[in-house]
Parts: sequence; C-alpha cells; structure tokens
Amino acid sequence: MRKQGREWISTLALILVGSALLTGCSAPSNSATAPAGTVNLTGAGATFPAPLYTKWFDEYNKLTGVKVNYQPIGSGGGISQITEGTVDFGASDGIMTEAQLTKAGSKSGPILHIPMTSGSVAIIYNLADMGSGQLKLAGDMLAGIYLKKITRWNDPAIVALNPDLKLPDAAIAVVFRSDGSGTTYIFTNYLSKVSPEWSQQVGNATSVKWPGDIGGQGNAGVAGQVQQIPNSIGYVELAYAKQNKLAWAKLKNAAGNFIEPALAATTMAAEGVTLPDDMKVMLTNSSNPDAYPIVGFTWLLVYVNQKDKVKGEPLVKMLWWAIHDGQKYTEALTYASLAAPVVSKAENEVLSIKYQGQPLISR
Repeated sequence: MRKQGREWISTLALILVGSALLTGCSAPSNSATAPAGTVNLTGAGATFPAPLYTKWFDEYNKLTGVKVNYQPIGSGGGISQITEGTVDFGASDGIMTEAQLTKAGSKSGPILHIPMTSGSVAIIYNLADMGSGQLKLAGDMLAGIYLKKITRWNDPAIVALNPDLKLPDAAIAVVFRSDGSGTTYIFTNYLSKVSPEWSQQVGNATSVKWPGDIGGQGNAGVAGQVQQIPNSIGYVELAYAKQNKLAWAKLKNAAGNFIEPALAATTMAAEGVTLPDDMKVMLTNSSNPDAYPIVGFTWLLVYVNQKDKVKGEPLVKMLWWAIHDGQKYTEALTYASLAAPVVSKAENEVLSIKYQGQPLISR
C-alpha cells in the first residue's frame, strides 16, 4: 500500500507539473486556435470583398469556434460604424479622409488600415449579343459616359475604338452606386486620374454627386440593375460580374494596352508600387503594361488600442490568420493574394495592436 501510495503521489506530481507547463505556454503568433464558441466578433463595411470575407469567416469559425458576423453595408457604413464603436472592425475599399481619421481618433485613438487582398472593379454592360471582353473602352471615354457627355452607344468615339462591333443607336443607361462605397472610391479615383474634367467636377470619394442616371444599393444592386436594363453600363467588383454572368469591357491601361479584369492583371497592378508603412495607397491606373487599370486594396479598419482584451486578442489572431493562411482562398474567388512585401507591412500593423499598452500578439 505504501508503494502504491508513493506511485500515486508521483503520478499526481507529474500531472500537476505538466499542467503548469501547458498553462505557461503560448500558442504560435499565427495560430488559429481559440476557445470554441466563446467569442463573437462583429464587423461591417465594404461589399467589394464580401464573397471572400464570407468564405474566410466560415473557415475561421470551423478552425477556432470564433464567430465573425460581417455585414456588407458599404465602405461608408463601415467607416461610420467603426468610428462610433458599434463594431469590432470596419472594412473599406477607400482610404479614410483626414476628417474621418480625426473623428475616429478623438473617440478611440489611432486607427489602422490593414490590407486584406486586392481586386478589380469590372465595367459591366448589357448589350444584345455582346459577351465579355468584346467591348473596348478608354478611361477618358468612360469618364465622358459617367459625366453624361457621351450618351449613345454609337457615339463616334466608341465606334472608333470598336470598328468591328455593331453598336446600337441607343441611349446609354448609366448605373452607379447609391450608397457610400469603397468600390465607388476605387472607380472615382481611377476616373480622377484619367480625366481632369472628372477630377474637377465630381472628384474622388466613397460617395459623389453623380450626373446621372440610375442608382443601385451595393455591388449586388448595381449588378441587378445592369442585368435588367438593356443598353446599360455599370461598375462592380469582379466576383459579382462573374456570379451574375455579366459581360465586362476591356479597358485601355496607362501603357495603351486593352486589358480584361482577370486575376493576373489584378496582381500586376500592385507590382512596382511604393508601399507606405500605413498601407494607405491606391493601385489605380498602374504603369505596368500588363495591369488592369481599376484595381484597389481593401482594408480592415482596426483601432491600435483595444478596449476589451477578451475580444481584442481573438480579433488580432483572426487578422494574422487572414493575411497568412486566409490568402489561400483568394484566387478561387478572383481576388489577388497579398504579395510578400504587402504581408510584411500588414504584419507590422497587426503586431502594433495593443491592450493597455501591451501587444496582443507577438511573432
């Protein structure tokens, strides 16, 4: 009995030592492990990356039990909600203005723009018997259409670029985003670069005063309008164009080449771009001869100083997973994976997130 008692005590001691060692260990910084079912994160914003985020958050929930409720309400809504503190993170395809950053900063301190992926904005149209890539457009011409200065499909400028197409003698129905939108921010950033007239009269923002004609809520709303209205034109994230089987135009890029919004051409837009540490940079009208011209990063908006460690820690782990393991899901949904230099900048941003002055994650 004494021998059995000593063996039992030794076994108990080993269990206690092992438990202490496990308690003192921390998961790798890129680990996707977390207590199952104990954390719910909320986010809202850009519709541009919504198909990818839906996939990400479903996969992340399977791995960790962390539930991420994301509402694709548009970049303007995402900026508003993260500023007011009603969500754990915002999402935007547009860079916050100085006024927006100041307002957010006055409430909760500095806010980060962490790049998640990049994607193309497709120029879609509904022309009878005309498929994807058949119609060619140039940037100044596209600006003219949205300024309502080019109003018919058989306008001489469009015909000159498309001599082999039978363009209808029909009015162009112009469809735009009616909500505050990062997709609009990317699109109007491009138009502002290629058209001085657009830059002066309308400008670049998540929401602008459109010269006309028809508004649609979200990418899905614009895609739906173009799908229903003959002789229409609109702009949506590429995944929406593919999902709705809408034709898209080839666009003349800065090098003079006509390019479709394919994945490779999206990736090319980021090559050769100087990346600032804060990652607030636009990729439109790239000088790369193989790049599609309307491409942009999409960012998650996160406060540097987290108020709640219970949510802040899983939020930071989710961000780290997204810029690493999450990238394997991008290409299947026609988004571009983050290049190594972008990941490096994004890592530094994630590592800077703190709770009461202490980093929430380390390498």
